[in-house]
Amino acid sequence: MEQTLDAPTTSGLTARQAEKHTFENNKLHKRLCRQVGQAIGDFNMIEDGDKVMVCLSGGKDSYALLDILLTLRERAPISFDIIAVNLDQKQPNFPAHVLPAYLTKLGVPFHIENQDTYSIVKRVIPEGKTTCSLCSRLRRGILYRVADELGATKIALGHHRDDIMETFFLNMFFGSKLKSMPPKLQSDDGKHIVIRPLAYVAEADTERYAALKEFPIIPCDLCGSQENLQRKQIKNMLRDWEKKHPGRVDNIFSSLSTVVPSHLMDRSQFDFANLQAGGGPVADGDIAFDEEPCASTPAPLNVITLHRQGTEQD
Repeated sequence: MEQTLDAPTTSGLTARQAEKHTFENNKLHKRLCRQVGQAIGDFNMIEDGDKVMVCLSGGKDSYALLDILLTLRERAPISFDIIAVNLDQKQPNFPAHVLPAYLTKLGVPFHIENQDTYSIVKRVIPEGKTTCSLCSRLRRGILYRVADELGATKIALGHHRDDIMETFFLNMFFGSKLKSMPPKLQSDDGKHIVIRPLAYVAEADTERYAALKEFPIIPCDLCGSQENLQRKQIKNMLRDWEKKHPGRVDNIFSSLSTVVPSHLMDRSQFDFANLQAGGGPVADGDIAFDEEPCASTPAPLNVITLHRQGTEQD
């Protein structure tokens, strides 16, 4: 018998529902590709002839990063190589077979680095204390060494837009600094360029994409098991703000790329001591204090909203 448009499919959805589901998934993939491509272009993250070492932890974000970079490589006007690297830190119950099987199926070159940093962290950090700082330092040093050994020219990490904003507030609240995660930076040892191609991507989208692609997620038994991290509190704060004031998080993110040093207090970034009256109008003068944003004023367009608008037109 001929199937009608609304008849249930094998997935439990009607044909119309399945069509809508596919449409939404395609929109998500296009948006991720556009945002990652925009970040790569804005910060010149990947150049012709690069060998990009994608750090694959087994979490949703690094899986999404690898997947989108593979897609973009097919379309890019330049040529670059990708190698996936996983650091097996010898955490208890770590399923060592998962990533090699996944990467072999994809046909992606990969390297598994075995280093027992888990035992070091557990031995050095008292029970109940945050392990992230030491764990990240150990992991960073190992990844830099591996990048040297593999001849990688760029080290790609899976930090997304939310990570960048959370780090900004962590540094502000607890470090007394206006500092975040840059999309591109020089490594601590000065020998490597670290890139974050997901810089414009919202975490909610990597969550949806991971579910869509059914990535074989591997939980972290170190940081993933710590419930009282300050980062989680910041994450909850941002999510609460977004629920109560839609658009606020987008504006915060946009502000990170719209800095006015003359209206802050860092004397190393602006020469306040030698500031003199010039006798003419100044675009960023004290008029800035009169321009209080009001609730009825539409939020300015920024990278995220532009991406969303562009996506709706696809």
